[in-house]
Amino acid sequence: MSQVVRTRPEGSGQALSEAYDTALLDLDGVVYAGGNAIAHAVESLATARDGGLHLAYVTNNALRTPDTVAGHLTELGIPTEADDVITSAQAVARLISEQVPAGSRVLVIGGEGLRVALRERGLEPVESAEDDPVAVVQGYGGPDLPWGRFAEASYAIARGLPWYASNTDLTIPSARGIAPGNGAAVEVVRIATGAEPQVAGKPLPPMHRETILRTGAERPLVVGDRLDTDIEGAFNGEVDSLLVLTGVTDGAQLLAAPPHHRPTYVDADLRGLLTGQPEVVEEGDGFRCGGWTATAGPERLELDGDGKALDGLRALCAAAWTAAGDGTCALEAGKALDRLGL
Repeated sequence: MSQVVRTRPEGSGQALSEAYDTALLDLDGVVYAGGNAIAHAVESLATARDGGLHLAYVTNNALRTPDTVAGHLTELGIPTEADDVITSAQAVARLISEQVPAGSRVLVIGGEGLRVALRERGLEPVESAEDDPVAVVQGYGGPDLPWGRFAEASYAIARGLPWYASNTDLTIPSARGIAPGNGAAVEVVRIATGAEPQVAGKPLPPMHRETILRTGAERPLVVGDRLDTDIEGAFNGEVDSLLVLTGVTDGAQLLAAPPHHRPTYVDADLRGLLTGQPEVVEEGDGFRCGGWTATAGPERLELDGDGKALDGLRALCAAAWTAAGDGTCALEAGKALDRLGL
């Protein structure tokens, strides 16, 4: 399908779990937060899987190995095999292997997930710039990653070695709130070196390619909580997407989303996989969804009616995105969102 300027969320007469063959699910903020399952995730995924939907877990977090991720999901009550997990570590390892000789040494700034992924591609992870690496790779190393690792990367990059990053997510959800992600660590090295890394993770094509190669998906649906990684990655890959509001994106950010950050569908949580999606229709000067009608005035969005909050949010999206056209809607939306409790 071709990239289009989306002006409203789409509807679906079928449950999304029936309309698509594979769900490409983000993990942090979608399935779990801080290691604990998000409400309704376990039972929703079990129902979708029992109905024939292939579940694949696609994460920009390069810290943990697919085996570890699969084990964690299984402990949460979501039976998962390592082959069902695709990480940005795997995507960046493939990217590096295509550009350096087989068996090359690569300086690792990050966790075990990167080391395992590099070995899978026939590369040798090393720990020091003095170990004769031919490249540097940086991925999320967790909150206890020593500051000296950034210096080690900087020394190697200053000598002219190519630099790769698994992803550049500035933040990561945790049980206590939003914490710095790998993108924040990448910024530290960028400031120190003035260099720019090659990036593999969502929303860039290497991650989408890795996912399709490993899952064989023909009708994939990307499911995520982030506009700038999950939804933009789906846009770049020209596939449909479902945004769930269990992670970092709130209603105001969704209404202000530029075209490449606008999801196909919007729902509160993973229960949205099991239902159809209500249609948003033009009505007079505005848009109606369920019991709500939304219009865009000169300076603000107006919302009338009542019913399900998510229907009101979908109608507001249509009004905001249409008013914005190819750009970002700057209309004030606070009062409309307050009516919905969002």
